[in-house]
Amino acid sequence: MKILKPKFWEKNNNLISLLLLPLSFFLQLLIIIKKKLTSEHSFKIPVICIGNIYLGGTGKTPLSILIAKELRKHNKKPAIIKKYYSEHVDEHNLINNSLDCLFLNKQRSKAINSAEKKQYDVAILDDGFQDYSIKKNLNILCFNSNQLIGNGMTLPAGPLRESINAIKKTQIVLINGSKNKLFEDKILSISNKVKIFYSKYLPENIEEFKNKNLFAFAGIGNPSNFFKLLGDNNLNVQTKLAFPDHYKFSKSEIKKIVDESFKNNLELITTEKDYFRIKHYGFKNIKFLKIKLEILEKDKLINQILNYS
Repeated sequence: MKILKPKFWEKNNNLISLLLLPLSFFLQLLIIIKKKLTSEHSFKIPVICIGNIYLGGTGKTPLSILIAKELRKHNKKPAIIKKYYSEHVDEHNLINNSLDCLFLNKQRSKAINSAEKKQYDVAILDDGFQDYSIKKNLNILCFNSNQLIGNGMTLPAGPLRESINAIKKTQIVLINGSKNKLFEDKILSISNKVKIFYSKYLPENIEEFKNKNLFAFAGIGNPSNFFKLLGDNNLNVQTKLAFPDHYKFSKSEIKKIVDESFKNNLELITTEKDYFRIKHYGFKNIKFLKIKLEILEKDKLINQILNYS
């Protein structure tokens, strides 16, 4: 059963995190042992990894799609590689609605091999920074400025898959949201070779929702970021419902949400990922906010990536 991220993950020096710290140390020790015992495989084509250390909600998939589109402009034939999880159908749909180069497998290495056989010349690994079996030519770590690293602790005491020192393994950091000089300094104190870029989400159909009373719901990595985006664009959100990442809505749950919105004369709005997860239920009065990822200094970032591909 999936649960929402606990609030103590975002609070420094809280008692629950401190009590869980020994378990975090133990899990990190297991990861170190696993890494030592895992053989790293190389591939014929370069592998660009779009990863994170903060658990979910950092924008890996939109960035993977954008990079694939940009590489095509440079006469590359990129494949997007994802590990297959049945509950991640929302991300699969998001990619397939934009491109026709998604390769899925329960083992990422086999997906890369399939892409190689079909003459793709670069693999974009959507997630997989913690997959130690794959040799990466380039690592791009994603962060969101609203959460960054939370309380800075690893699971389960905090939201990090591994410590902030993992930045030593990456060449590029992309922060989605507002600039943060303190965080930049922290990154560069760990590795002064890292290139830092920023991105932001731009709503494309915001006018559809202006001057309307809205009921917003989302089952993504950080639903609060979606709600904040709505507020930042001066939309009148009366009701908010947050669900865990990749939440598998039942038809009855969606009907309950639809009935509640109708009862209170509210229009429904959700994320694009959530919409394509529930579209098959056939409810006509649910709309989604379409967003575009914009990268500051995009050409500079793409040139950096081309150097590795």
